[in-house]
This record gives sequence, C-alpha cells and structure tokens, in this order.
Amino acid sequence: MATPTKSLFRLTAADLMSASLVLIPEEMSLKGAAHQLAQASVTGAPVVNHEGRCVGVLSATDFVHWMDRDEGSVHACAASPAFCASWQIVDHDKLPDATVRDYMTRDPVMVVASASLGELARKMVDVHIHRVIVTDFRNKPIGIVSSTDILAAVVRADQMRKATGAAEQNETVACAS
Repeated sequence: MATPTKSLFRLTAADLMSASLVLIPEEMSLKGAAHQLAQASVTGAPVVNHEGRCVGVLSATDFVHWMDRDEGSVHACAASPAFCASWQIVDHDKLPDATVRDYMTRDPVMVVASASLGELARKMVDVHIHRVIVTDFRNKPIGIVSSTDILAAVVRADQMRKATGAAEQNETVACAS
C-alpha cells in the first residue's frame, strides 16, 4: 500500500489496497490452502476459478465454521487438536480431504478500485467482514483492503493532522455509541 497524500475521506480502494495477493484456486485442497495462507502469514485470501475470477474467500473464519459444523460444537472447536490456538491457527494434517470450493465463503464482497473509504468501511461493518476484494471489470482480483489497512489510514491522517497543527480537518466523523 502506498502512502496516500489525499485527505482521509478522499481515499479510495486503489489508495489503500495491497496489490500483493495470495490467490487460492477453488480446486486446491483445503490442506494446501491452509499451508499457503500460513506461508504468506495472512488469515484470508480470494478464491479464484480456472479463469482467474474471484468466486469466494477462504479465511480463518471458514476454518472455525468447519470445526463447528464437522466437530459438532464450539466446545469441540476450542478443544480440537486441529487448532494450535483455539480459533485461528490450523494444523493442516487434521483437515478433511476436500477442496477449497467446499469450504470457502461464496459470494465474496468485491469493490472496484474507485470505491471510497466510506464504502469500504460500510461494507465491512454491514457484512461483518475484515477484508474486501478489489477487482477489475472481469471480477479478477487486483488487490485487497483489510480492516487493518483502513485503521492504518486513520492513524496516518491523525498523525498528519497533529504534525500540521490543524485542530480539525474539514471532515467530521460521527461515532455511534
């Protein structure tokens, strides 16, 4: 992600996205995908079909849902030997012999590069997700914006505001409590 020079609420997905993507083929084994995510030190990635179009997302949440669904309860999830931490790190040897398409989240939340910061945040909040996939006009992933990317932009804007001595920028943010 480049350091943007725009004011906070003028930032777009293109300004915030990471173009360095981990892409997971939908026909990849769940074990292979878990290994790929671990090697890249990411908790989720777009799933693509044979044409390179985004058809889903595979994330740590999908592995938790697998544990809940296949092992019977949240209690089994926390106690299972498949997890090093109770909810996040997967021992790929304990995963089922299945493909990613069987466990991914379908209907991924996708945006175009010109999507505003507000639109990105709204989608994440409305759908309770931590990343949106930035795609081109053919639905091929070109980047990803995570909730951490948005928080980093807020921190940078705050630092810039303090550095310039501005008491307020011309944008107002209302927070619901």
